[in-house]
Amino acid sequence: MIAKLILDKKREGHALGSAEIRDFIAGFTCGEIPDYQMSALAMAICCRGMTERETADLTDAMRRSGRCLDWPMATADKHSTGGVGDKLSLVVQPLAAACGVAVPSLTGRGLGLTGGTADKLETIPGYNASLALDDFQKVVADVGVSMTVQTDEITPADKKLYALRDVTGTVASIPLIVASILSKKLAEGAGTLVFDVKCGTGAFMKTRADAAALAHALVNGARAAGRKAAALVTDMNAPLGFAVGNANEVAEALAILRGARDAGRDVELCIELAALMVSLAQELPLDAARQKCRAALADGRAYEKFAAMVRAQGGDLERFAALMDRPTFKFRIQAMKSGRVAAIDAEKVARVALSLGAGRLRTGDAIDPRAGVTLAVQVGDRVGTGSPLATLEKSTDPEGLEKAAAELYKAFEIATEAEAPASLILERID
Repeated sequence: MIAKLILDKKREGHALGSAEIRDFIAGFTCGEIPDYQMSALAMAICCRGMTERETADLTDAMRRSGRCLDWPMATADKHSTGGVGDKLSLVVQPLAAACGVAVPSLTGRGLGLTGGTADKLETIPGYNASLALDDFQKVVADVGVSMTVQTDEITPADKKLYALRDVTGTVASIPLIVASILSKKLAEGAGTLVFDVKCGTGAFMKTRADAAALAHALVNGARAAGRKAAALVTDMNAPLGFAVGNANEVAEALAILRGARDAGRDVELCIELAALMVSLAQELPLDAARQKCRAALADGRAYEKFAAMVRAQGGDLERFAALMDRPTFKFRIQAMKSGRVAAIDAEKVARVALSLGAGRLRTGDAIDPRAGVTLAVQVGDRVGTGSPLATLEKSTDPEGLEKAAAELYKAFEIATEAEAPASLILERID
């Protein structure tokens, strides 16, 4: 009866009290409140919204549904709302750690167009992306950075609720998105949170206005919980960097960490995100934090942090290099006319990568670690007739490559002239 009264109240558009939210989430977590009532509340929130105070209360109730970590040192983490070719966490987290900020990072696996950060890391032979929390804490203490998936001990309410949102059409609700993201990040104990909120064809948020609204809500929610926070709204109309897949994205991240690719809009975004983490966590001017990050990339300290994390979590980068040397089935597409690359549709590229086996449509689907797309060009590059545009790749069999190649070609717009691409950073919120 109490649950029904809360549902009636939110259905009518009234704000819920802190105790009502706390008790409802506690009841749902322990099974006293059934899934159908939680689904009804999620739909009511989706339709009626929540105030900032309600969202903060929902976030806190979900955070407290499981174990919460605390750290004796300055900590920070970065969260991305997800994008095509988004391997930035593989660079940003160890880069911030190389600058002296501990980075406890709970990450995820992909469901939809592309693999998640954990899927990419698990292409490194032996890498354990499912650490127990005690082991996670040990790696952070010993190395300074750890990336692992959320365990059942962390925010079980979020895990249960997300499964319901996915099948009830309530994913696209800013209060529910904020509570889901922040509850995990707050439970992991990071004192500083930096958000990369993407917008465009390859992002969940298609418009800049929607992305900015989510970014403001995340920053406000983190601050309401007593954390330092900032966000960048970034462009996701074209893939980030050159690689879209899993193992090929790890290889590209390693190239950036080793200094083999020290230029590009994605590299600049990595530096900016890491610098925000360092600036807030260490209370440094942002320019000074940028200088620290550039130095840590240039002298190899960021790569060493990543390599140390991989070793600590059972991974073997030499075996990964051997994996990348194994032959695969490939298909290359070429430009059919001369000009400049005016656009590369991120969503179309991601759908092709998914068709090759780089993502999953259902939780239990297997990912082909070598499947994906590697671009040969970026927006603004000049091409001639016959110039390579991209290579499609998979490790299982060649079936579907030619059909996927025809679809991939549609992602490229080649014009007589094209403007130089602008910065990926559209807006900073702090």
